[in-house]
Amino acid sequence: MRICHLSDLHVGGVGFVPEWADRARVMVNELRPDIIVFTGDLVDDGYEHEYEAALTYCDEFEAPVKLFVPGNHDARNSGYEIFEEVFGTRYPQYENDDVVICGIDSSQPDIDDGHIGRSHYATIRKQLSAKKLRFLALHHHLLPIPGTGRERNLPVDAGDLLGLCSEMHVDFILTGHKHQPWLWRLEDSFYLTAGTACTRLLVGRSRPSFTWLDIDDDIRVSEMNVKDEHAFEILRVRRREMETEFETVGV
Repeated sequence: MRICHLSDLHVGGVGFVPEWADRARVMVNELRPDIIVFTGDLVDDGYEHEYEAALTYCDEFEAPVKLFVPGNHDARNSGYEIFEEVFGTRYPQYENDDVVICGIDSSQPDIDDGHIGRSHYATIRKQLSAKKLRFLALHHHLLPIPGTGRERNLPVDAGDLLGLCSEMHVDFILTGHKHQPWLWRLEDSFYLTAGTACTRLLVGRSRPSFTWLDIDDDIRVSEMNVKDEHAFEILRVRRREMETEFETVGV
């Protein structure tokens, strides 16, 4: 099974690069993923015309399953309402014989900070109780990302959600928001933050990128640099019960 993870497209924004967007689409389609997870900021200001362009773009990605959660830019100008009309629920879920993915909306209208809310914790517990590989997908990162300046936009209840992920032994937490690809391991969980796939809104001299996971006996996480079309592996971990023996490469 292959899962692609893209974030922070910012379609309609001043930093959006159509050439990189086309490359990202071609690269993802060449990988032939089973699932694509988009973790927010699909558009830049939440306007209707941006959503129309984002839908056209995302429709060009080829995968049997595509999941979308909104980011803070999607929620601007009442854009969260248009998000639901265009991409469906802000809390998507998917489950098959191998994985379960729980998507949650961490955005608040016209506020950059994140917030999940304790009213959603029971849903997360229920959806991620299966004895499968468990994924939680949201826009806002739960742990600070090196090299991205002073931390301002962690969800206000990040600590509670981190505690829940630890308690539930969630395998992967997929996030975006910081435009800087990164991987943290905390206890039994891997916190995988995707970079921006197709904008110039880059941190320092980082690269436009997306990540993907190959799942079989091993779980391999790789990153694709969209600008120079260079791919490299950043994590390899044994699938069996997510054993503690693992290696990280290139982070």
